Amino acid sequence: QVQLVESGGGLVQAGGSLRLSCAASGRTFSSYALGWFRQAPGKEREFVATSTYYADSVKGRFTISRDNAKNTMYLQMNSLKPEDTAVYYCAVRLPSTYRYSDPAQYDYWGQGTQVTVSS
Repeated sequence: QVQLVESGGGLVQAGGSLRLSCAASGRTFSSYALGWFRQAPGKEREFVATSTYYADSVKGRFTISRDNAKNTMYLQMNSLKPEDTAVYYCAVRLPSTYRYSDPAQYDYWGQGTQVTVSS
């Protein structure tokens, strides 16, 4: 069992930056592959990034990282756009590259943090 808690969301102007954090507790965090997803109102949850892959919409602007010593993963978001507005979720699963962008492949999820980008 892994518990995940996101933080760092908020309101930012277009072009600004935010860093989301996802703190993990429970089983050994380093054993899991991590991912970030987001869900805008009225839309399905969509893939954002893993440590290896990025959605085309965020490539070059977002960077995922992890600190196993702190049991925490991060999503650095730069050059934010209004279309990045969504609830952002961190998730983990056992290491695999199989269908990494499919939310159903992830075992544990955080509660989400709201990111709002104003134009």
